[in-house]
Amino acid sequence: MEAKILRLHGRKIKLILFNFTLARFNYFNYSPLGIFFSVYSFAIALLYYEKIHITLPKIDGVPNVVLSFNLVLSLLLIFRTNTAYDRFWEGRKLWGNLVNTVRNLNRGIWIIIKEREAADREEKKAAMRLVVAFAIAMKLHLRRDPVNEELLSLMSASEYSKLQNTDHPPLEITFWLGEYLQHQYDSQTLDVYQLNVLQKLLDELVNILGGCEGISKTPMSLSYAIYLRQLVVLYCLILPVELVSGLIWWTTPLMIFIRFILFGIEEIGSELENPFGHNPNDLPLDVICRTILCNTENIIAVNANSNRFFRTDNKFRP
Repeated sequence: MEAKILRLHGRKIKLILFNFTLARFNYFNYSPLGIFFSVYSFAIALLYYEKIHITLPKIDGVPNVVLSFNLVLSLLLIFRTNTAYDRFWEGRKLWGNLVNTVRNLNRGIWIIIKEREAADREEKKAAMRLVVAFAIAMKLHLRRDPVNEELLSLMSASEYSKLQNTDHPPLEITFWLGEYLQHQYDSQTLDVYQLNVLQKLLDELVNILGGCEGISKTPMSLSYAIYLRQLVVLYCLILPVELVSGLIWWTTPLMIFIRFILFGIEEIGSELENPFGHNPNDLPLDVICRTILCNTENIIAVNANSNRFFRTDNKFRP
């Protein structure tokens, strides 16, 4: 099931990337700003054809204004893109860590906690589904979406109602899981060392949540983004003046291509800045949450009727 989901998601990504590239090209060239630059570069070519030459001012010590501008703009674009991708990749690592931590915690709950009666197994299943609910609640929290039906099948109606009225649903779920583990310790179904192991995994869930919140709630500086956009616009204004003497009528097509590249790189930084949203270029959080749910349900289904081992006097006996 997991492999099938990933294959379908891979084909979907290819289609999304093609549609996104086409949409961005149309946006940059048919937006008011794109139309302005197309008309502007054509006007520069027309003036040059009519022997009206526009030249850039000469600055002492700077042999070529456009070349110097190239260096500055390239460094700023690289910094913007790298910073945005670092945020994206950090988010992906955190969610990858979440998948592993959820697997380890659910495996620990299923194996470590002793069962003394039939109701104990049902409690373990409910606790494991709460761990899945934490991942889904974290996804909704990072996207600033309200609690919805995705969580309803993973908890009781009273818990779902309580979650709808709390300010921080994923943190509330970790509180419930912590209470469950402490109750199991008080009931002597696990010892203090086992409790510490499971509590550390629960603490890791909270650490992952905090790391994702740090990315989500610390956006890139708006002043930097505005300044970079202004520099790109200024570059697109002076570049046709430099190119027209050698290209004339080819100035406009070349500027359309250059403009698409420059504004595309700048747009990539904006797209990757917050990797937890609903956009096609954001992390596939829905796929990751489905993977977590499938892993947990598989553990429950495969081992639900397993009687391979049972405990007597704190020992396994076949």
